Amino acid sequence: MAIRVLLVDDVVDVRRLLRTALRFRGGFEVVGEASDGGEAVHLADSLQPDVVVLDLGLPDIAGREVLSRIREQSPQSKVVVFSGGDTEDRAWITSNVEGYVLKDAELDHLVDLLESVGRRRENETTLDLPQALTSAAAARRFVRKTVSDWGLGPLLDDALLVASELAANAVTHANSSCRLRLSLTDASFRIDVIDTGAGTPEPQPSSYTEEHGRGLHLIAALTTAWGLEIIPGEGKVVWAELARPH
Repeated sequence: MAIRVLLVDDVVDVRRLLRTALRFRGGFEVVGEASDGGEAVHLADSLQPDVVVLDLGLPDIAGREVLSRIREQSPQSKVVVFSGGDTEDRAWITSNVEGYVLKDAELDHLVDLLESVGRRRENETTLDLPQALTSAAAARRFVRKTVSDWGLGPLLDDALLVASELAANAVTHANSSCRLRLSLTDASFRIDVIDTGAGTPEPQPSSYTEEHGRGLHLIAALTTAWGLEIIPGEGKVVWAELARPH
């Protein structure tokens, strides 16, 4: 199955170059092209591409804003930035895309990355969640559908609890919106929650009377591994892995 690509760049020659490179490589279908941010958001919504190749220096909507809008309208799409220079939001941008390539890099490197990212689309999916009490329920619905689609029924109860707890932690304790990312390897089903809040989650001493802090003890008991990765100046990723049934 061809990888469906949306090209977003205000320079016609750049889009033509990318379109030609993808056609020569094979395995890609360019389903749309946009020259500005408004058009990019509209096409992402209507086409739901597998991969969006995004220039950050667009004439109307640029950088973090255009990326956020594309993510909102097409949360299943992977985004690879192909831009002419660095941005002051580089750390945030990098943590919210699947790849970041400068335009002075070899074109083959970009195409290789697009192929890799596109082929991962069946084993990874994401959902952006607002800073709202409804986010835990939305996380559970998303996990339920994904677990069903991927044929992982025996993991459902544990996956629902873990995803709900991590999403609730981001919203209520980190005071942040977050991204829920689910991925699958040969050995595990992984749940990542990415937020921009301060502080790090830590299990509290066990107590029969206190509810606060007990969720992380449950996560530790249900998963094969869990932990966190700090994104300097931007937030963190809290992750957990469940053993995949065989």
